[in-house]
Amino acid sequence: MTLSLWTDLHLAPEANPDTVIRQACIVVEDEEIRWLGPQEALPAQYAHISQRHSLQGQWVTPGLIDCHTHLVYGGNRAREFALRLEGASYEEISRQGGGIASTVKATRELSEDQLYHQASRRLRALMAEGVTAIEIKSGYGLDLDSERKMLRVARRLAKHFPITVRTTFLGAHALPPEYAGRSDDYIDHVCEIMLPTLVAEGLVDAVDVFCERIAFSLEQSERVFKAAQDLNVAIKIHAEQLSNMGGTTLACQYRALSADHLEYLDEAGVQAMKASGTVAVLLPGAYYFLRETQLPPIELLRRYDVPIALSTDSNPGTSPCSSLLLMLNMSCTLFRLSVAEVLAGVTRHAAQALGHPSISGRLAPGHKADFAVWDIEDLSELAYWMGLPRCTQVVRHGKISFTHEAIR
Repeated sequence: MTLSLWTDLHLAPEANPDTVIRQACIVVEDEEIRWLGPQEALPAQYAHISQRHSLQGQWVTPGLIDCHTHLVYGGNRAREFALRLEGASYEEISRQGGGIASTVKATRELSEDQLYHQASRRLRALMAEGVTAIEIKSGYGLDLDSERKMLRVARRLAKHFPITVRTTFLGAHALPPEYAGRSDDYIDHVCEIMLPTLVAEGLVDAVDVFCERIAFSLEQSERVFKAAQDLNVAIKIHAEQLSNMGGTTLACQYRALSADHLEYLDEAGVQAMKASGTVAVLLPGAYYFLRETQLPPIELLRRYDVPIALSTDSNPGTSPCSSLLLMLNMSCTLFRLSVAEVLAGVTRHAAQALGHPSISGRLAPGHKADFAVWDIEDLSELAYWMGLPRCTQVVRHGKISFTHEAIR
C-alpha cells in the first residue's frame, strides 16, 4: 500500500463551479482516492504521510474524458478542406470518392506501427490538456484486417500510455469500394464476420453505426444493433447529423450508451433519450468545421434533462482537432452552453457515455485517482482561454503522468 497526500489546492470534485472546496487536500492510496476535503479537516491518520505534493493554490478537477474520437487513421484531408472552401459540400465530396473513402485508402496502406506513431502524436496533445480517458473508434479500415489493425493500435496506445482507452467498432461507418452498390451484403459481412471475430479477439468494447443518408439506413443500423446485442456488446450511434432519419430513437430502443452529433434531432428523439438514459454527445468541432447552421436542440435536451457530453470528434475529415479545451470554448460560444454544462460534458457526462465503472468523471473516495491540475484562478478559465496552456499536471490512477511548468 502506497499513500500520497496532495495539499494546498482548490478542489472541484465534480467539475462543478457551484460545488468547490477551497484550501483542500486529497489522500490517494495506490490507484484510488481514500479521502478528500478541507485541509483543516484532514483525519489524523493521514497527517504524517511522507509522500506529499503541494499544489500551491492551483485548482484540481477530475481528469477530462474525450468520449468520441476517431484517433487512429492514415493521411489527412486538407485538400478536401480547401474544396469545401471553394463551395463543395461534404456530401458532394463523399459521393465523388472523397471523404471517408479517401481515409480508408490511406489507412489500409499504413502498417500498424505507422498508425500507432501517427495516433500517438494526437494522443499526447490530448493528454497534455488533462485527458485521462478516451474512446477510440475504428471505421477507416472497412475490412476485417484493417479494422483489426486499427483496434489493435487503440489497445496498444492504452498499454503504452497512462490513459484509459475504450474501443468502439465502427465497421458500419461507410460503404467500402469493393462493396459498391451492395450495402446489404456489406452489413451482412459486418454482422456475421467482422463483429463476432473482433469481439472474440477482445478488441471491442462497444459498437457504433453511422445512420445517415450517405451511410446506412435504419434497417441496416438495426441489424448491427441486433448483432451487437446478441454478443452482449454496448451500442452507440452517429445520428441526426445531416438529416432527421430517426436513428436516435432506434438506438434508444437498444439502450444505447450515447447518440452523437444530433443537429437535426427532434423532440421525439429527445424523449426517447430521456426514457432510455442515453447520453447526448455534441461535437462542436464538426459543427464548426463543416460550417453547419442547424444547431443541436439544446433547449429540448435541457428541458428533458438529458445528459450532454462533449468531445473532440478528432478525425481527419470533419474535426481535425486534438484540443478538448477548445471544444469547451466552442460549446459555450456556438451552442451557448454554460461553464457548468461544458465541464460536466467532459467529465461525469462523458464518463456516462463510455459506460465503464472505472471511469466516473468524479473525484470521491473509492474512485480512481484520475485528476488534472490547473494554473487558474477560476474554473471558467478552462472554457475561456484558447491556446494558452493551463494544465500543469495530470494524475492517472494515482501516478503523475504529465507535468508542465506553471506560467506565472
